[in-house]
Amino acid sequence: MSKVIKGLIMRDYQSRISKGTSQWPDAMVISIRGVKAVDTTRLRHNLAKKNIRITVVQNALARKVFEGTSLACLSDLLTGSSALAYGGESVVEVAREIVGAMAKMPALELKGAVLDGIVFKGKKAVEELSKYPTKDEAIGQVVTLVVSPGRNLLGQVKGPGSKVAGIIKAIEEKLEKAVPARWRLHAHHWLILHGRYVCQARKPRCPDCTVRDLCAFKGKTVA
Repeated sequence: MSKVIKGLIMRDYQSRISKGTSQWPDAMVISIRGVKAVDTTRLRHNLAKKNIRITVVQNALARKVFEGTSLACLSDLLTGSSALAYGGESVVEVAREIVGAMAKMPALELKGAVLDGIVFKGKKAVEELSKYPTKDEAIGQVVTLVVSPGRNLLGQVKGPGSKVAGIIKAIEEKLEKAVPARWRLHAHHWLILHGRYVCQARKPRCPDCTVRDLCAFKGKTVA
C-alpha cells in the first residue's frame, strides 16, 4: 500500500471518528468477522438510530492515528479483525447496545473499550461497562443522592448562625458519603452540567429533569 493511500485512510479515520477535531470520543473495539453481511447491515442500521457508528479499521494505521490521543490505550486491542464502535451518549451506551445485540449475533467479539482513560479488556469487562450508568443517568443519580434523604441540609442553611464555610463543608461531606468512589472524579462536573443544561435559572427544564419528583422548587415548568 502506497504512502498516499495510507495517508488517505488515516485522514478518513480521523474525519470519521474525531470529526477532524482534537477531541476523540471514548470507543469500543469489536470484531464483526464472523457476523453475516445481512446481520452486520442490520446492526449498523439499528446503531445509527442512536448515533452510534462502526468503522472497520486497519490495525497498524489505526495505531498511528491514535498516537497521542485518548484512544492510544486501545492499541493493544487492535489485533486480527478490528472495528471501532463509537458515538451515542457515551461508550456506556455503545457497550449496552452491542452487548444486547450479541443475543442474536453471538459471533460478535468484544475486544475491549475505553472510558475516561480506563481500559476495559475482554468480553467480561465490556459487559461490566455496559452496566454502568450513562452520563445523563449518572448526573441524575448524583443529584438524587444530593437532594434526597439529606434534605436536612436545608435546615443547616436556614438555621441560626449558619455560615458559608459550614454550609460548604456540610455539602462536601455529604457528597463524599453519598457519591460512589468511581463517580467522584467527575461528580462536580455533572452537577455543573445539570445546572447549565437542565436546572437553568431563567427557565428550568423540569420535564427533562430526572429528579423532578424530589425537587421542592414550587415554580416547576411544564412541557
